[in-house]
Amino acid sequence: MRLSDYLDKGASIDPQAPCLTTDGVSRSYEQVQSLSAEIAAGLAARRVKPGDKVAIISSNDPTAFTCVFGISRIGAVWCPINPRNEAQENRELLELSDCTVVIFASAYTQLVDSIRADLPMIHTWVCLDAEPEGALGWEEFLTAGDNRQTSGTPVGDLAMVVGTGGTTGRPKGVMLSNQNLETMTALTLMSYPFTKKPVYLAMAPLTHAAGVLCFPILSLGGEIVIMRGADVGAFLAHVEEHGVTHSFLPPTIVYMILAEAGLDSTDLSSLECLWYGAAPMSPVRLEEAIARIGPVMAQLFGQTEAPMMISTMSPREHFLPDGALAKDRLSSAGRASPLCTVEVMSPDGEILPRGQRGEIVVRGSLVMEGYYKNPDATEEATRFGWHHTGDIGYLDEENYLYVVDRAKDMIITGGFNVYSTEVEQALLSHPEVQDCAVIGLPDEHWGEMVTAVVQLRPGGAVTTEELRGHVKARIGSIKTPKRIDAWSDLPRSKVGKVLKVEIRKALLKDETSM
Repeated sequence: MRLSDYLDKGASIDPQAPCLTTDGVSRSYEQVQSLSAEIAAGLAARRVKPGDKVAIISSNDPTAFTCVFGISRIGAVWCPINPRNEAQENRELLELSDCTVVIFASAYTQLVDSIRADLPMIHTWVCLDAEPEGALGWEEFLTAGDNRQTSGTPVGDLAMVVGTGGTTGRPKGVMLSNQNLETMTALTLMSYPFTKKPVYLAMAPLTHAAGVLCFPILSLGGEIVIMRGADVGAFLAHVEEHGVTHSFLPPTIVYMILAEAGLDSTDLSSLECLWYGAAPMSPVRLEEAIARIGPVMAQLFGQTEAPMMISTMSPREHFLPDGALAKDRLSSAGRASPLCTVEVMSPDGEILPRGQRGEIVVRGSLVMEGYYKNPDATEEATRFGWHHTGDIGYLDEENYLYVVDRAKDMIITGGFNVYSTEVEQALLSHPEVQDCAVIGLPDEHWGEMVTAVVQLRPGGAVTTEELRGHVKARIGSIKTPKRIDAWSDLPRSKVGKVLKVEIRKALLKDETSM
């Protein structure tokens, strides 16, 4: 199935059903279908051919998301661009992916103006909601199209080129095929509860996980409620107002919801499945979420190169057969999904026995086609015939997967390996800590010094020594941070991940200015 096929599938169930809802206004499946055909015709009028790359730079917006289906309908390739990236990174991604057309929201006109001159291969810039200089206005773009030319035969199976890896060097373009996304969709539908027509709330960016999770919803004729920005109070209100059944949130946003004053007075009874992923979640906070949000929490583990569903843990798997909470597995990432094979590998390619730590590797139709125009990176990621995730973890005797850390985040202090995630989980088990990040800073004596930055809950108060004692009692003195700073908030990406790179820069700057 192409991406546009999911929309068409939903329309075949009920063309008048609400498809995309934003700011209280719903567009039916028939309306979204019609607009996607106009967009396809507009692209064809601007010389976009099957296989060409078309980028979208926008925050969450129903028209911008409809462009995804117009791009697919004509056989072109969708390149989602995170508008909160640095301008230089987005320029490199657009150049790397060979984009010829960019559709953007007027809020990002300044970003577009700053990179346009360096991207001569882009022949058409289209603005969704204004008519800035050098770009087509939306109505002009649509009316230029010949509505008879609304479809095209794709070249190969490529559906998306998604940027990744910009924080560690030049970004790479992950090639995701229609088969990859069909596998992800199938895994979603077979692994999680869908007992009625779903209502999916998209607060996280549609350029990332929240976007691809829309495809299984569309295939069932469900409604997608799009929030334009991240607001946890509004999130709770939307769940109650729209009868939301499914949503996705990174753990940091779940922590914010648990700290929200209105949580316990909100009717969340419509929820069937609240996916959490993109980073490890504190078992203590997860237990609290199950108690206060409901028995609806659903784990997923994946990455851009193998989207979303490498391993899964449905809401019922958070409980034992007798109904008691399965506390021992709350720190896991679930079990390998039915269409993936997952193992743990040593640096020399040996598959390690259960319980032993190594790099998590995966095989199956979920795994990307490779990195666009980067055969060296593709070869590196597929050593020994497996896709290498870059995550350190282990499998237990029941085949539950435990993600210990990103390989690049492991701290070596005094000759010992310290996994930052383990220290973070110990800190998050303290009732006053809402969120945290642990990194290694250079140290003449230890090589690296375990360093933590914590964000306390609203009104929270705790001393550094209390936190150190709390961590030491749980995981020992070697892993206990030698430095703990308290910040009012932590820097986060648009998808809610804590930005350790920014924390490291700030802490190193503090040290050099002393």
